[in-house]
Amino acid sequence: MEKSMWRVLIASIVGSAIEWFDYFLYGTVASLVFNQLFFVSKSPTIGLLIAYTSFALAFFLRPVGGIIFSHIGDKLGRKKTLVLTLSLMGISTFGMGVLPTYQVIGIWAPIFLTCLRFIQGLALGGEWGGSVLLAVEYAPKDKRGLFGSVPQMGISVGLILGTLALSVMTLLPEKDFMSWGWRVPFLLSAILIILGLWIRKGIEETPSFKKAQEKGEVSKIPLVDTLRYHWKEVFIAMGTKVVETAPFYIFGTFVVSYATANLHFSKTSALTAVLIGSVTATILAPFIGMLSDRIGRKPIYVSGIVSTILYAFPYFWLLQQKSVALLIIATVIGLGVIWGSINAVQGTMFSEIFSAKIRYTGISLGYQLGAAIAGGTAPLVATALLAEFHQSYVPVALYIILAALISSIAIWTVKDRSNQEIDKELQFDARSNISKIEG
Repeated sequence: MEKSMWRVLIASIVGSAIEWFDYFLYGTVASLVFNQLFFVSKSPTIGLLIAYTSFALAFFLRPVGGIIFSHIGDKLGRKKTLVLTLSLMGISTFGMGVLPTYQVIGIWAPIFLTCLRFIQGLALGGEWGGSVLLAVEYAPKDKRGLFGSVPQMGISVGLILGTLALSVMTLLPEKDFMSWGWRVPFLLSAILIILGLWIRKGIEETPSFKKAQEKGEVSKIPLVDTLRYHWKEVFIAMGTKVVETAPFYIFGTFVVSYATANLHFSKTSALTAVLIGSVTATILAPFIGMLSDRIGRKPIYVSGIVSTILYAFPYFWLLQQKSVALLIIATVIGLGVIWGSINAVQGTMFSEIFSAKIRYTGISLGYQLGAAIAGGTAPLVATALLAEFHQSYVPVALYIILAALISSIAIWTVKDRSNQEIDKELQFDARSNISKIEG
């Protein structure tokens, strides 16, 4: 592989990992710290629900970020957008690490924290599409699955870094962890951001975007073109996203509070399970990506949907045994294998749906709307279901199955373009769109 290709892949995974590290850090700390230090309530359940609400609200800023930054990405290029989103994520995350608590500044603490969380949502809304396209649009036709799996690895790598950092901090005495230990990962993110910016500044614009510029196929208003000519594809992406995002936040975020508060596992045990599951997903991703280059993205996605349905109840049964070993096994299967397989092919599959002129906008809009509706709300919904149904996991398992059924409908409408030249095939779509505009 050429040196420039390696640099592109490194830039896509490093930046993606840093963004997701910062983003996931909030979700995990929300279940352990923020419900006590920022969203203070006499009822622990209400405090947790409020903390998860702030977690969920940022997801509704992700589509807005996707629109704003994908507009820049489809008009000015992928690289400029990726530098901007990474900078915003770094500022907001570092700010969380130095923010005074409710006990110090009162109601302003949760207000400022929520505002910083909103900035995270905006930044991540533009990040994902850019990092995926950076890899996919550089990839040879027969390696798009492999290349597209690399930035997807950044999601689980980010979760690994966040979980590992918090796992180390939870070894501190409880008083020290609650006082200052939880802040350390937020502050250390500044170092990662500087590294990511340095790597991304050294890459060139993607070949697909350069071709679009040369042929004058850069959309004047990408959002308008996307909603006018590709609205069906946006809905398809939203629907297929549901099975990946809702179970992910159950397996990777909600499980921490559920395992510690309901099943009385230690914080370290719960975080270790998520860590091992995330490592499994990371290792598995490139192999699933290569497999998709041989058999297609759709068969892998369908098998992931079926596996999610079949695993929903066994997952909670394993957790109920209150064994650390079974907690780890349950998380490895759910987060590492099932979610990991779906996640590995998702970015490439979405990229193959849209034409180059609006690809950044199209994949960002579909992905982030799906995440907002089904992802950010997942821990909140799961916690509310537990409270409503007297701590029974049955409604939560049914919720996972519902998410999979929604995606099963959407996936059948996806045309597998694994063996097609992505730009040649979809430039015809772009030309037909232009003729419609002119006509």
